[in-house]
Amino acid sequence: MKLSGAIDFKPKLFSALRHYSMSRFKDDLVAGVVVGIVALPLAIAFGIASGVSPTIGLITAIIGGFLVSAFGGNSVQIGGPTGAFIVIVYSIIQNFGLEGLAIATLMAGLILIMLGVFHLGTVIKFIPYPIVVGFTSGIALTIFSTQINDFFGLGLTDVPSEFLSKWGVFIRNFNHTHFATLIVGVISLLIIIVTPKISKKLPGSLIAIILATIGVYFAEMYFPGLEIETIGDRFGSLPTDIPQPKGFELSMSTINQLMPSAFTIAILCAIESLLSATVADGVTGSRTNSNTELIGQGIANVIVPFFGGIPVTGAIARTMTNITNGGRTPVAGIIHTLVLLLIFLFLMPLINLVPMSCLAAVLIMVSYNMSGWRTVVGIFKAPKSDVSVLIVTFLLTVIFDLTIAIEIGLLLAIILFLQRVMENTQVRVYSEQLDVAEGTDLTQHEVLNVANGVSVYEIDGPFFFGVATKFDELMRSTVGGGKTVVRIIRMRRVPFIDATGVHNLELLIKSSQADGIHVVLSGVNHSVRQVLEKSKIDALIGKDHICDHITKAVAMANRIANANVK
Repeated sequence: MKLSGAIDFKPKLFSALRHYSMSRFKDDLVAGVVVGIVALPLAIAFGIASGVSPTIGLITAIIGGFLVSAFGGNSVQIGGPTGAFIVIVYSIIQNFGLEGLAIATLMAGLILIMLGVFHLGTVIKFIPYPIVVGFTSGIALTIFSTQINDFFGLGLTDVPSEFLSKWGVFIRNFNHTHFATLIVGVISLLIIIVTPKISKKLPGSLIAIILATIGVYFAEMYFPGLEIETIGDRFGSLPTDIPQPKGFELSMSTINQLMPSAFTIAILCAIESLLSATVADGVTGSRTNSNTELIGQGIANVIVPFFGGIPVTGAIARTMTNITNGGRTPVAGIIHTLVLLLIFLFLMPLINLVPMSCLAAVLIMVSYNMSGWRTVVGIFKAPKSDVSVLIVTFLLTVIFDLTIAIEIGLLLAIILFLQRVMENTQVRVYSEQLDVAEGTDLTQHEVLNVANGVSVYEIDGPFFFGVATKFDELMRSTVGGGKTVVRIIRMRRVPFIDATGVHNLELLIKSSQADGIHVVLSGVNHSVRQVLEKSKIDALIGKDHICDHITKAVAMANRIANANVK
């Protein structure tokens, strides 16, 4: 990871077009058309569930999907609205309105671009898996909860956003279930479940929408009193024009209020898109440029808000559909957006007829696939710390808020990382004899005799703030009865040292010198030595007291100790 240097922005589309062929275009065309058909019901459903109109869901899939394919770092990534954002988008709209959502999405896009510019693409991949599973499962349960009203046809207009309060309202109102609506939802769900068993290439959600829409249309024609709610009943006639770009007012107070939500969107987008890209790489054998992918996702999220769109990210299901149907370049992703655009321009009146309970069934299936319950069961066999992190992240996501869950989840990730580094960082003490080959693959052992008055300490691991304190405590607890003349600190296995480590080392050197004790550093690598030189440690200790090998350090220490005895 490098925080500086040239911007790593190399969109896969540009390299793909250099050696493009007609046969490749045919494969991309088939894949793009199929993915566009699969993406249609999902874009509509995600838009509605997020608290915006189906039109906005489609606009997001068209514009955002195009930009992700055009500027992303993965050849087969399909971008668009996803289920992961439903919870956070719905919450932002409730608290700050559509303009607040636009500002938060714009800010998230800028954050993503900065992550890519500063080469932080690989760091996102290191977020512990239990945290990702925890909030993904929490989002799945939350999405499922948001669909109960439409699936059962309860007709509730003021459902609480809090999970427990929401279910309390549902339980009290299940006696108001509209059975015709429930039947449509159940049949739609069965179609979605059964379709892949017939053929995995058939888009179950689209087939369910088509059959349910036709069925409800003719059923209401012959039985006018059914009153099954459709998209048109709830949203009215949907527009078929691409909205004109519009701006919004920015102020520091608004930015401060929306920064946590923007951060959540950015992190969630980074995790989901890079996870999708990693899965795609495993199937296709390609290699994602993580930094370019983040910049591409950022560009999409910067531009989409000006057209009223919601957050965009890489979608695993649509990306896998692209791969299984032969898509291998970003051209397939661009074709999928053109298919959606044609549907938007010419078939929107038909979308008005889609039953809401059918869309609820689509999202219930999405939530089931997101839940990853088999993975959750598997993690419960892992160490207790991983299980605890999963449970905490899951409960925070469901009961409180996704923003809180991600922030605390990332904090837990940092704490666990530091804990494991500290556990794996050892500080050893040697006296009288020292085996130079210990801890290496060398078969020939060289034993060094350590003179009386010389103590040898070895730090095995990063010398950062947690270990610095640990080392300081060990130094104090191992002060022997005899007079110490020289302290050798062996640092051959120290890859880096931070400011706290330097500070503690400086205090140790000064206190040792005050007691008439020499300090010799051994095996200091180039990067650590640079840090010590910038901190003036070499001047404090003496450049000759920083040795590149333990044999030189022991020889110097023995001379000092023997001279002191004489």
